[in-house]
Amino acid sequence: MIEAVERLIKNRFLSFEDFVNIKNCGKEETEYLFSKSREQAREYYGNKIFVRGLIEFTNHCKNDCFYCGIRASNRSLNRYRLSEEEIIECCKNGYSLGFRTFVLQGGEDGYYGDDDYVRIIKRIKSDYPDCALTLSIGERSRESYEKYFGAGADRYLLRHETADEEHYKRLHPKRMSFENRMRCIRDLKEIGYQTGVGFMVGSPFQTDESIYKDLCFIKETSPEMVGIGPFIPHKDTPFAEYARGGCELTLKLLAIIRLMLPSVLLPATTALGTIDPMGREKGILAGANVVMPNLSPVMHRKDYALYDNKICTGEEAAECRFCLSRRIESIGYEIVTDRGDYKSP
Repeated sequence: MIEAVERLIKNRFLSFEDFVNIKNCGKEETEYLFSKSREQAREYYGNKIFVRGLIEFTNHCKNDCFYCGIRASNRSLNRYRLSEEEIIECCKNGYSLGFRTFVLQGGEDGYYGDDDYVRIIKRIKSDYPDCALTLSIGERSRESYEKYFGAGADRYLLRHETADEEHYKRLHPKRMSFENRMRCIRDLKEIGYQTGVGFMVGSPFQTDESIYKDLCFIKETSPEMVGIGPFIPHKDTPFAEYARGGCELTLKLLAIIRLMLPSVLLPATTALGTIDPMGREKGILAGANVVMPNLSPVMHRKDYALYDNKICTGEEAAECRFCLSRRIESIGYEIVTDRGDYKSP
């Protein structure tokens, strides 16, 4: 297996056979993998961990993805939307805590039109010109993406969820299109966004072959950010009874992605911290270099429930920020007040 890791480092990619060998390797070989991915992250970013202030501004969504707790069919969810002033207040609070990237994340909510987004983007960029702004608001037209970019948005997160079209069809209703998801990602890259993709580890019906397709897609797309985390079921979805994804496989995939794309921005996700009390720390020790504390109002945190038992839903932003700082310092890293821009390899 060590030979497989060496080939991955040399070629910045791996064969399906090497992927399976790494996936199934033992403790000693896994530690070797993680040591190499840490070395790679430190070569580009030192011991810096970048924070993104997450603002979950709406849990309304027109889509009905089978895995998602805010799916349109979930009638037991308390729906909410933040006003423009509430969004700006979240940014103000985050800026005072040292955040220099804000992430506006929400369901695909038709309440907000392009003009609304353009106005909000311009206001954030005017008030906080030294900050980066990331959008994570789903599938849109190319024209819409161009408007947001022109207004000042820097980055866009759109997890592809799976690069296996047949797998995609088993995770989404028929009216959702694999081709359109891929089109959106191409548009974002072409327009000039720092673009993020990603997938769930251990989602229902996922196979080794579909994970390998994800790795091939990520290598081919060469995104600036990759967000992966374990699948965690939600009680009010069709996948409520499915097993959650595993921590160990998620960590191995983080390390593989780091070695494929050495300068990628790679979050240690909240989902990873949800399935393992030390999950985010383990993610950083596997090569991750981003964490995303929540700046959303506490009163709405539990309502943005993509999956069950999400951590940090009752903490104020300052609590999240300083708790994470202490935990990250305990493993030899430091959170920095920085936009944390992508560095070209």
